Amino acid sequence: MISKNELKYIQSLYHKKARDKEKLFIVEGPKMVQELLESPFTVQKVWTTQQKWLKTFPKAPIELIDEQHLAKASHLSTANEILAIAQMAEHKNPPRPAVGSFILALDGIRDPGNMGTIIRMADWFGVDRIVASPDSADIYNPKVVQSTMGSIFRTSVYYAPLEAYLANNPLTVYGALLSGEPLGSFPISVPVKEGIIVIGNESKGIRQEILPFVTQAVKIPAFGKAESLNAAMATAVLLGHFKIPSFQK
Repeated sequence: MISKNELKYIQSLYHKKARDKEKLFIVEGPKMVQELLESPFTVQKVWTTQQKWLKTFPKAPIELIDEQHLAKASHLSTANEILAIAQMAEHKNPPRPAVGSFILALDGIRDPGNMGTIIRMADWFGVDRIVASPDSADIYNPKVVQSTMGSIFRTSVYYAPLEAYLANNPLTVYGALLSGEPLGSFPISVPVKEGIIVIGNESKGIRQEILPFVTQAVKIPAFGKAESLNAAMATAVLLGHFKIPSFQK
């Protein structure tokens, strides 16, 4: 059984102000909650309609509820079996860029779907860390969490002013710009083992204050008539180009 106070508390965590105050976030659905329970993240409470979870994770703080109460707690259009509350990761200031690091820098990525998919891409391609400008989407937004498909539990994401972070660093800073050199038109050693890729805002691109720190401007050449790629698509193409040798043949 889930109390009215618990329901109210869960629902409050769908809002950033409450998440930041409590340092907690919501995880929903079987795949996501399983990844959470198998991760180093601290789980505060889990509610589920299925008995099997108690047997699979006997030490976890799991409570059985009915589908009606799960639906009231869920933020999804259709509640899916299980919901959990977990503690946020204790990420403070990001480590300074160092030789051998491969980093994504996100400049004003505000769309939750893009942010979540970028985190998923970073996990897939083995990116060391993501550093996002403070005005980027909150990674603990429920839409971001769901879009990561579990990668949020394996990927280090920090928030920091990018001007200060990119200043005086030893790595090549690749910036995705319309005025950049087309991918494939300049020599790089693939796979790229170190560097920083800056991805700009969905509509405005990389802001002017960041441009002086970009040491290699790049662009994805277009072969059709689509107006643009969204930030997550562009990230996938860039990471594939830099990380997969066959892209360069």
